[in-house]
Amino acid sequence: MIDEEQKAKDITEMDYDGLAKQIDAEFNLAWKHQKPKKDEWEIRLKLYNNQKRKKKAVGDTTLFTIQQTVLASLYIDRLMANFSGREEGDEEVAENLTAMAEYDYEDMEKDILDYVWIWDALFFGRSILYLHEYERDPENEIYLPLPENIDPITFLRDPNAISINGDRKNRGSCRFFGRDIQLTEQGIEELPHRTDNFKMSELKMTTGTGSKSLLRDAREARNEAQGLQSQNLDSEEDLGVNSFYDVTEWHTNFKVGEKITKVKVWLANDRSKVIGFKTIDTPKWEAIDRPLYPTSYTWDGTSVPDLVEDKQRARAVAQNLGLEAMKADLYPMYIYDSNKITNRGDLKFNFNKFIPMDAKGQSVGDAIMPMMKARPNLQLLDFIYNSLDVSAQKATATPEIQQGAMSQQERTLGELNLIASKVDTRFSLSAKIFGWSEKRFWQQWYQLYKDNFTDDIDEKVIRLVGAFGAKWQPLTKKDIVAKLDPDIQIESEILSRAKELEERQSLTQYFSLALQEPGTNRRYGLKKLARLNGMDKDEIDRLFPPTIDERIAEQENDDLSDNEFVMVHREDDHNVHLEIHSKAKDTKAKFAHVETHKKALSIKKVNPELFPESPEEAAFQPPGTTPLAQPQPQPAIKPLSPSQAPGKAVQPYGRTV
Repeated sequence: MIDEEQKAKDITEMDYDGLAKQIDAEFNLAWKHQKPKKDEWEIRLKLYNNQKRKKKAVGDTTLFTIQQTVLASLYIDRLMANFSGREEGDEEVAENLTAMAEYDYEDMEKDILDYVWIWDALFFGRSILYLHEYERDPENEIYLPLPENIDPITFLRDPNAISINGDRKNRGSCRFFGRDIQLTEQGIEELPHRTDNFKMSELKMTTGTGSKSLLRDAREARNEAQGLQSQNLDSEEDLGVNSFYDVTEWHTNFKVGEKITKVKVWLANDRSKVIGFKTIDTPKWEAIDRPLYPTSYTWDGTSVPDLVEDKQRARAVAQNLGLEAMKADLYPMYIYDSNKITNRGDLKFNFNKFIPMDAKGQSVGDAIMPMMKARPNLQLLDFIYNSLDVSAQKATATPEIQQGAMSQQERTLGELNLIASKVDTRFSLSAKIFGWSEKRFWQQWYQLYKDNFTDDIDEKVIRLVGAFGAKWQPLTKKDIVAKLDPDIQIESEILSRAKELEERQSLTQYFSLALQEPGTNRRYGLKKLARLNGMDKDEIDRLFPPTIDERIAEQENDDLSDNEFVMVHREDDHNVHLEIHSKAKDTKAKFAHVETHKKALSIKKVNPELFPESPEEAAFQPPGTTPLAQPQPQPAIKPLSPSQAPGKAVQPYGRTV
């Protein structure tokens, strides 16, 4: 409570004028550094979809085709997040997190978010996403992180940064970054961290007219690319409460009290007036950047337009020159004898037209003839055109077949398969790079729940859809927050399926031989094949209902995890028990119980008549032999005492009970 009171006091005594001055200097430094790049992006937007081109000219679609081809390949390959516990007992929490992530994927509209995130990464080389907002609405049972895509054209950052958060030691991270946004009067009033040192009447309705307005430049570039009229900003003042105010949303480091801390600030009036302020208590910025083809030690990597723009321009020139050459052949130029054809109107084409001339005994054919001119080398033009196409395809791994078009060159099936495999290799590299940002996304998603989900109050109900319908599972904070933050594995869905297919094919052949051997664990092998064939856990459990030994062993795990000693019975299937008990916590009771099962197996080998036959062993009874008689139930085998528990080391035992 003291810390919170001190924090509130420090914020009240903040030097807002000094903060605004610092941010304005940071903004100007970043603007000068990145303005040339943004100007180039705005030109490329027109190249991507130029609706204002000359109507008699032909525009080339190389950039659009390759952008969409790469986008389709990466977007359809969904990156899956799987959580795993780092400490004993966190396995169930990790399973809950994996299920909740799948459920939130739809609620966060992450499919739409991913499309924009990938599109921006392809077009601009690096895309930005904010994940700091959390919606908590207990009345409607809504608890959800709210991610937001950021327009790279309106985004400015530290010129010396390599990425948003740098490496694990924050080397190369942004000292400051931010963007321009637009808010209505209501939006400003609803800012969650609004300061009380301003009045709405003091704010200027600049509406993108500033000399360094990123919003204005981005808006005009997109309007021009789409063939729209530039907006008349003077009319904004007539819109009343719907009028926009330009606001700069900025992240930086500033001294709050006696401590330098990360802060998020909202400024108006060309960054001269602080209207909102928030301290950031996390060690990392609440933003995630996604590169496409990153270059080491620099922010700016390589984008699709970097590789394709010059080829598209050259191809467009070649196409239009080809059209002009075709028109020149259809409408050639002529020279005529003006002494013989005195009226130029007679040269206009018309059907059944007769043109008088004064031949004076000369041949009529001398009056007019085609004018000789140099003919373009169409073969060379076609070669250059195709070589530009191949160059763009090689740079981006988008051959004609990948674009959904027939190859101009006939290829064998083996060549096509080889090309497809190499294309997948190139795209799998991009998918792995995207996995970096995807992992950070789910780490921040988990952190938002950890920081905002309230103990014994909040309860999130998720829908689990299985093979036999949907079921609802309520989750509280203890169900989703692990003792140690969980590990997150990001796996490509396409690569996962390919790996699963390969493993299924190899194991199917192997298991057909291995399961013929007496003593093999048939249930494990068949369950493994069921998983590789895409069956869910509930389907597998319905197909292979847990045996009585599995159910008993699962119940015993609860006691063993609490370090309570459990008896071992002669009629137990000791191998099944050993398999299930491996999931229990490592306690002395567990070690003693496991070693007792091992001791029972050792005794059984010497005196099999003392033990009843399990159903699995009966299934593997060699043909022509007589099954062993089932003995009467025997008393339980006494487990080892706590003093005899060997811990994790396996010690030898005698062969008598």
